[in-house]
Amino acid sequence: MSRVLTTHVGSLPRPQDVVDVIWAEDQGKPVDADEYDRVIGEAVRDRVAHQVEAGIDLVSDGEMGKIGYATYIRHRLSGFEIGDVPRATPADLDAYPRFRNRLASGPAGYTYQRPICRGPIAYEHREPLERDLRHLQAAVEGQPVAGAFMNAPSPGIVALFAPNEHYDDLNEYLNAIGEAMKTEYEAIVAAGFQLQIDAPDLAMGRHIMYRDNSDDEFVASVVRHVEAINVALRDIPAEKVRLHLCWGNYEGPHHFDIELERIIDAVLAVQPQTILFEAANPRHQHEWAVWRDAAIPDDKILCPGMIDSTSNYIEHPALVAQRIRTFSDIVGGDRVIAGTDCGFGTWAGYGAVDPDICWAKLHSLSDGALRASEASPAP
Repeated sequence: MSRVLTTHVGSLPRPQDVVDVIWAEDQGKPVDADEYDRVIGEAVRDRVAHQVEAGIDLVSDGEMGKIGYATYIRHRLSGFEIGDVPRATPADLDAYPRFRNRLASGPAGYTYQRPICRGPIAYEHREPLERDLRHLQAAVEGQPVAGAFMNAPSPGIVALFAPNEHYDDLNEYLNAIGEAMKTEYEAIVAAGFQLQIDAPDLAMGRHIMYRDNSDDEFVASVVRHVEAINVALRDIPAEKVRLHLCWGNYEGPHHFDIELERIIDAVLAVQPQTILFEAANPRHQHEWAVWRDAAIPDDKILCPGMIDSTSNYIEHPALVAQRIRTFSDIVGGDRVIAGTDCGFGTWAGYGAVDPDICWAKLHSLSDGALRASEASPAP
């Protein structure tokens, strides 16, 4: 078996100067364009260098130029306005309101803007996308990496975070988002990067967007959300795309998370070749057995989370190697990439894991992948 490659889900801790300019931009405050470009560019170079030093093979820009992994789209797409509408909180947090309120307090001084769709959606502003692509290209040039990827949200996760007040129904809204985001999806691949579709709507959506529905109704919705992803990716080869499945990147009860076995068949119908998913945290670690028993297409590559993204424990490399071998036994070592459960900087200015510990965890990930590779028998 060849060496097990390593990667992560995408977002990384942002330096304070990045947080400052990103928040100023999102709040509509004056930002010097040249200074903004300099700050973001330096941060991307630094984060790529940190990933390389930690032994990560497939790197990203850490989402340095984004306020959040889905809500940043309001700076690129037409049709969105900032407004005040009731926010759907995760059902598992509502079950424990004292804990929910503590978690919701978030980073001091930061109030996230709420985009609402109130007009026709189109990809109107390419400048931020071109900037992100340019920064990542410059950062990976000359670096000893196996590849680089860039994140973009699924149509369904945009619909989850950005309520619709314009389109007649959810189907029409999903179609409109998908057609607009197709521009970004294709631009990332054209720039020579892997595209990662972030799709927590396929799992986390159960206890947020579809919290008042039955499991059967949610599974039917997953089929629809997967269809929206596949339609938007229709002109991109499957091997150029990876998809992230997630139940929510927060430390919480997660006792209302839908079981993987209920959605896995629908998830496996996605066009992307590589699937990233949670496999390290206490709520989903046991689901390796679901992957073992699933009808996984022969062309799919699994990227299970080998380290948790909400805990400051540094996983032992021996544990990482053990987890990797578990999935190698399912699909073969050549179809496993070692990843993380989720990102380490989902929202600018907020992250549960200390930045220095984040890099240590990634070091442990790469050390564990090396151990797993060395322990594997020759083909």
